[in-house]
Amino acid sequence: MLLFSAALFFGLILLVFSSDKFIEHSALVAEKLNVSPIVIGFTLVALGTSAPEMVVSAIAALDGAPEIAVGNVLGSNIANVALVFGATLLISAIPVKEGLATKEVPILLGITILAGLLMLDNSLDVLDGIILIIAFFVALFLLLRNSKSLEEELTQELPEDDGSSVTKSLTIAVIGLAALILSSKILVWGATGIAVAFGVSELLIGLTIIAIGTSLPELAASITSALKGHHDIAIGNILGSNLFNLATVLPLPAIIAPGIIDPNIMSRDYWWMFCTSLFLALCILIFRKTKSTSIPKWIGILLLISYATYLISLFLQAR
Repeated sequence: MLLFSAALFFGLILLVFSSDKFIEHSALVAEKLNVSPIVIGFTLVALGTSAPEMVVSAIAALDGAPEIAVGNVLGSNIANVALVFGATLLISAIPVKEGLATKEVPILLGITILAGLLMLDNSLDVLDGIILIIAFFVALFLLLRNSKSLEEELTQELPEDDGSSVTKSLTIAVIGLAALILSSKILVWGATGIAVAFGVSELLIGLTIIAIGTSLPELAASITSALKGHHDIAIGNILGSNLFNLATVLPLPAIIAPGIIDPNIMSRDYWWMFCTSLFLALCILIFRKTKSTSIPKWIGILLLISYATYLISLFLQAR
C-alpha cells in the first residue's frame, strides 16, 4: 500500500511539470506556424492527453477485461467535462469562439450519438470498432479541411531573432507528452493497486479510479492552459479528448475483445456522458451570444457538483 501511495504522489508531481512544458511549447508552435490554437488543442494536445486512455484500454482488453476499457472511455469523458472543465472554469471564465458552435461541438455530439447507437444492443464487436474509426477520420477531415497544411508548416523555421525553431519546440512538446504518459501510467498503477486491495469491481474501477487517473493529463493541461491564457487550447483539449476517446479508444475493446458489455454501461453511464456533453454544447451555444461571450465560472461549480453526484450514485449502487 505504501508503494502505491508513493506512485500516486510521484506521478502527480511529474504530471504537473510535464503538462506545463507540453502546453507552453504546443502554444508556441501554434503561434509561430499561424495555426489556430483551437485546432492545436483539438488535435495535438487532445491526442497527447488521450494517450493514457489508449494505453490503459488496450492493455485491459488484451488482459480480458473489456469492461475496464469501456468504463475508462465513458468515465473519462464524463470526468473531462464535469471534473476537468468544471475545475478549469474555477480558474478562469472561458471565452467561446464562433467556430466551436458550427464545427467542433456538432462533430463531438455526432460521434457521441453514433457510439450510443452502436452500444444499444449492449455489445461491441469488430464492425462497431471499424465504424467508429472511420467516423474519426471523417471528423478529422471536417475539422482540418480549411486549415493550412501542417506538413508544410512543420518545415518552416521561426524568425531568426527568436533564437529557436519549430523543430525545437516540437521536440520539447514531444518530451513533455512522453512524461505525461509516463506519469499517468504511474498514477493509474498506484490507484488501481489501492482499489483492487479493497475489492472494487472492474467496471467501477474503470469508471472512477482509472477514468480519473487517465483524465489527469486533461486536467493538468486544461488548467495550465487557462492559467497561461490559452483558453482556446483548454476548451479544444476537452472537446478533442472526448472525440479521441470515443472514436479511437472505444474501438480498441471492440476489436481486441468483442462481446457483451455490462447493461449498466448503456442504461446509466452512457447517458451521464451524453448529458454532460450536451450541457457543455448548450453552454457554448448560449454564452457565445452574451456580452462577454464567455462561459462563466459559476458553471464550473455546477459541473463539479454533477460529477460528485455521479460518483456518489456509482458507489451507492455498488453497495
